[in-house]
Amino acid sequence: MAGNYQGKYISHMRNEDDKVLAALDELITISKEAGVPAEIYHLKASRKGNWHLLDSVIARVEAARKMGLPITADIYTYNASSTGLTGVIPTWVQAGGHRAWIERMKDPKVRKRLIKDIEKELSQQPPSGILMVGFNTEAMDQKYRGKTIAEAAQMRQQSPAEAIIDMVIEDDSRIQCIYFSMSEENIRKKVQLPWVSFCSDAGSYSDITKDFRTHPRAFGSFIRVLGKYTRDENLLTLEQAIHKLSGLPAANLGIEKRGTLKVGNYADIVVFNPDTVTDHATFEDPLQYATGIEHVWVNGVAVLKNGNHTGEFPGRFVKGPGATQ
Repeated sequence: MAGNYQGKYISHMRNEDDKVLAALDELITISKEAGVPAEIYHLKASRKGNWHLLDSVIARVEAARKMGLPITADIYTYNASSTGLTGVIPTWVQAGGHRAWIERMKDPKVRKRLIKDIEKELSQQPPSGILMVGFNTEAMDQKYRGKTIAEAAQMRQQSPAEAIIDMVIEDDSRIQCIYFSMSEENIRKKVQLPWVSFCSDAGSYSDITKDFRTHPRAFGSFIRVLGKYTRDENLLTLEQAIHKLSGLPAANLGIEKRGTLKVGNYADIVVFNPDTVTDHATFEDPLQYATGIEHVWVNGVAVLKNGNHTGEFPGRFVKGPGATQ
């Protein structure tokens, strides 16, 4: 039915680690049987023991594309993802919603099985590679923000699995984390694929306080394409990089009159210095704007002049093709 309205199947696939190939096969099957394009949000093979699977993922996508299936993907330009501690907590204990999940974890009868399952997850994703960045309570935030699970467990004199369970209960939240789970070599492979565009997988933040913390991709993902991967590492030409940041994602999503400089299109224009454009956001200090961006126009209105915001907010809600059917 979605195909009748130029719809697309955009999937944060069911699995991104040891079962990533099965998840990809599911996406390809849906695309084929539904007769719709499919896009992978976000192409990766997570956890070190699975990094080698990326080559097989790429091969299967390219085989599907040769068969005529319009399969594409996007990536963010970092070797770390961001989600809650739910990333290492089994789904069976989360059943029934948040309140049921928290109460179930308090049950001593559940705890033994839960610890065993979390330890299995941590065997693939070391506690030293999980950085906690977002909490529900001020007390937990002050004590553990910026700490890894390994560090928190040591502070609490608990095993990492026990610390995860008890911290989630104490904060009454999933606790937002950054997972260092991907390979830099794989990022370089993905950057060069012609059917891959770029994303941030992050919000656009304007009200930023000193206590706010997020993944550096919110401030640097796109700029890293132009600076790190294009200018510094020569993995793309400047023209290829710009296309992957503009025309390609607009075409993949079916967004008309955007993504290219053309008469009749909306005037969304970025003027930057390719010799100096640089991202500065880091995992330790993510709230840093990129430099080298001189002017920006959105819908024909200047919002950045000589690197300074003009106070104009001409953005519009962008709709896909289904909205006009």
